[in-house]
Parts: sequence; C-alpha cells; structure tokens
Amino acid sequence: MDFNFQPLYVLGGATMVYLISRRFARISLPEIPGPKPTSFLLGNMGQLQQSKAGEADFEWTNTYGGIIRVKLPFGEDSLMITDPKALQYILSTSGYNFVKPPDRREVARAIIGIGLIFAEGDDHKRQRRLMLPAFGTPETKSFFPVFQSISEQLVSMWKETITMEGSQSSVFNVHSWLGRATLDAIGEAAFDYKFGALDESDNELGRAYSNFFADAFALPSSVNVFAENVTKFLPLSLVKMIYEKLPAPGLQRIRSTSNLADKVARQLVESKGEALVHGKNKRDVMTLLVKANASTNASSGMSEMEMLSQMRTIILAGHDTSGTLTWALWELAKNPEMQARLRREIREAEMSVRQRGDPEFALADIEAMPYLQAVLKESLRLHPVVPQIPREASKDDVLPLYKPIQTESGKLIHEVPIPQGTRLILSIAAYNRYPDIWGSDAHIFNPDRWLTDHVKDNKVPTVGVVGNLLTFSSGLRSCIGWRFAMVEMQTLLVDLVNNFEFSLTDDSKKITRLPALVMVPMVEDKYDEGAQMPLMVSIAPRD
Repeated sequence: MDFNFQPLYVLGGATMVYLISRRFARISLPEIPGPKPTSFLLGNMGQLQQSKAGEADFEWTNTYGGIIRVKLPFGEDSLMITDPKALQYILSTSGYNFVKPPDRREVARAIIGIGLIFAEGDDHKRQRRLMLPAFGTPETKSFFPVFQSISEQLVSMWKETITMEGSQSSVFNVHSWLGRATLDAIGEAAFDYKFGALDESDNELGRAYSNFFADAFALPSSVNVFAENVTKFLPLSLVKMIYEKLPAPGLQRIRSTSNLADKVARQLVESKGEALVHGKNKRDVMTLLVKANASTNASSGMSEMEMLSQMRTIILAGHDTSGTLTWALWELAKNPEMQARLRREIREAEMSVRQRGDPEFALADIEAMPYLQAVLKESLRLHPVVPQIPREASKDDVLPLYKPIQTESGKLIHEVPIPQGTRLILSIAAYNRYPDIWGSDAHIFNPDRWLTDHVKDNKVPTVGVVGNLLTFSSGLRSCIGWRFAMVEMQTLLVDLVNNFEFSLTDDSKKITRLPALVMVPMVEDKYDEGAQMPLMVSIAPRD
C-alpha cells in the first residue's frame, strides 16, 4: 500500500512514545534460534514482505527447524511455526486459544468486514454453524452445472480469440482470465448474481475486485512494511482510525471496494428475503444463508452487517481458486509431459462418457480422475495462495513439537513455552514443503507423490482438511468453502487442459511469486504491469 509520508512521521512519533511506556512488557524469547534482524525498525519483517513469497520461510526452516524466532519492529520477538505437531496444537487441539492479533483483525475488518474470517470465539462458532449447511457436500455438488457453464464460456472465448488472430495459438494472461471466470462462478453459485467479469460488461463491483490484492498490497516499500507492522504497538482505537481514515491510495482502494460490496450485498440480502417470503426457494449460497438466519432466534442469528460481510468474505476467498489454477497451468506449461499425461486421462474418461451415451462429464467422472486430483493437490501444496497465517497467544501456553529444536544455549527441547501476547506466524508455505511429510523432493512439482503410499503412510501429525495440506487451513478455522473450491477448480482444469495446450512465453519463464496478503504471480522485470501469468495457449489437436 502506498502510504503518505507525513502521517507516518506522526505515527512513528506516537509509536515511540507508546513503546517507551511498554518497554518492560515486550515479548522476549531469547533462547529460540532465528535469523538476525535487518534493522531495529523493521526487524525481520522486510525479509518476509519484500522478498519472494515463502523464500524466507524455506530458508529459515531449513536452518533453524520448525520453530524460529523472528524479530518484529523495535526488537520484539515473535515465532514462525512450521512444525506439524505445533501447528496441529495451535489450529485444532487448543481450540480458540490462539487468536488473530487485534491489529490484524482490523485489516480483516477493513477488507471483508466482521464476517467469518474476522470473528473469534463464540461469534465464530455462531457464524460457522449458520454457514455450514450452505457449503455441505450436496449443496456444493449442486453448483457443478454453474461451474461447467462458466468454464464453457471461457473455453469458447479463448477459441474465438485464437481463431480471430488467424493462428493456432495466442498469449493470454491466464491469471486475469481465471480471476474473471472464478468471480463470475462465485457470483452465480454463491449469490445468483451476474458479475459479468468474463464478458467485461459494465459491472462496477466486478471491476472493483479485479486485481484487488496486487493493487492494494504488493511490492511494499520499507516505510510501508514498518507502517503495517508497527500497528501492533498502537492502541486499537488508533489502528481502527488509520484503516478507516488514512488517505493512502491502497487503503482508499480497500474502502471503496468494501463500500460497494456492502451496497450490492444489502440489495441481495433484501431480495433473497423477499423471495423467501413469496415462496421462491433458490439454492445459491446467499439464499441458503438468509433462509438459515431467518429460521434462527435473533440472539443466535447473524446481524445485518455480519450477513453483508459474508459476501465480501466469499468473494475474496474465491481468489484462492483462481490463484491455484494459475499456478497449476504454469506448472503444466513447464512440464509438457505431465500436461500430455493429464490430457490423455481426461480424453480417455471423455470417451467412456460418450460410450455410455452422455453428452458431457458428470462430477463423479471428474472426481474419479486420479492424475487430475494429483495435479491439483500438488499445485495446492507447492503454491498455497495464502502463504502465512498470523496468530497471537491469548494466554500462556506450551507448544508441543514433532521434532525437537536446539536452543541458543545448546539445550534440546521438545516443547516451547509461549507467553501470553506472543505473535505467531504460521507458515503454510514452509509446512507444505516440510521434508518429513513430503520427502526430499518437497520443493519439486511432482504429482506422482499423490499416487503412491508415501503421503498416506506418513506418521506425521495430520493437519489439513485436504491431503494433509495446510492450504485450506485446519481445525476450527479451516476453510468452510474447500469443497466448493475443489469442485470449481476440477471443473475448470478439466475443460482447459482438454481443449488447450499451454506453453511458456519469455515472460512466464521469469515469473516470481510475490506476497500481497495472498501470493500473486508477477514477471520479474515488469512489476509495474501488476499481477500476470502470460502463457502461450494453443488449441489442443485431436486424433
């Protein structure tokens, strides 16, 4: 985010005064090993936020183990967690003992309101209970025709573009196209709402969410890194005022998008309520939420603002889908033999479908493709769109470890005491490449690992909801829409690989993964062009 300098000087002065007053209360974990800070003002935060997504996580985990001391601004200690047993304890066993840090919750409030991602404790239990029925297995499967329709539209548009250019191939920014396709899919399946993103119709909300994360959060300067992390030391009322009032372009983008989303959501909630009164019973997610909320006592239901916030939450969670598909196509473009193998599997299944007299795949056909599932899970593993999760200990606790670590004094420890208030960085990126789980080739794209007994037989503690991956988080706060995402991704990937061949361009050979709250692809020498994944797309020949 592009913060203005003058307010930051005021902010910095206020921070120093506030820090002096709490100097002797700061968290200190001197015995846990970790990297040296790059500066007193930034700690290690610049290494995390200004380097490639996950690179610091991988290096530090390899050097120091599954628990790493990481410096915040002004020398305060936090911990990066990649140890699977510690992660299992934090996300599952301990219940709600490890919460979102209060200042990070204010970021969530600014972006998605007071919905499921923002909520903690009893509020989270209540919201999740009301939302779960809309994301069950039968409900998710019912959205398959919507995903098919959007996928067919995308395939048709790409074929038309290639044909109009008079060749057998064209370069597409697949990151942008997939973002538009998944936004349309979310609109129809979740809200029965037409974003019109694929056909570029004049939809204000669709335009507002286009490239949202890259515009608001990518490529932070050192000043911005400091500003984003120093909020830990400020009174929460001041932090809230900053996100609501500071005239920074990135924050203004967040506020304008959120206000627009609330306006559309309010119209949708009202229309869904009226439809239910008149006996109209559609099956989109928003209708199911309104119905569930209407049948609940007011004290245990969701407020209007919570309902509006769920829409923003669902839309932004959909970016995980487009991001995963983008990285999957990039990996297939880099590995043409894997791409050809997947296409063979799809077309063999297609032949069986035709032989039984059906015109197109059923969801069961797609879910029965083993190599498709392997490619998708491997993309989720290697390229988690959300590379880290912030947490804070709400009380003193002790983290159990899968593998012991050696302290600075040389002592081998099997558990780590955690003082109340300690900041934790849960590294999804590093856990998903943890060698004890995924093997010595953990940094390599290898779908075949999912077709062997390697992962299934591993004795490491189970963490994730899909294939022991942490990509959809875990435990009480695991992604409620993971089934929705899996069905959508499978549907799109099958259609795209069946109809097209993907290969690298000069630009996509220089793709790097950058942190922007989520992980976005950018071309190394073209950061000014924003998030992109330019791939050469050709119509796949048939025998």
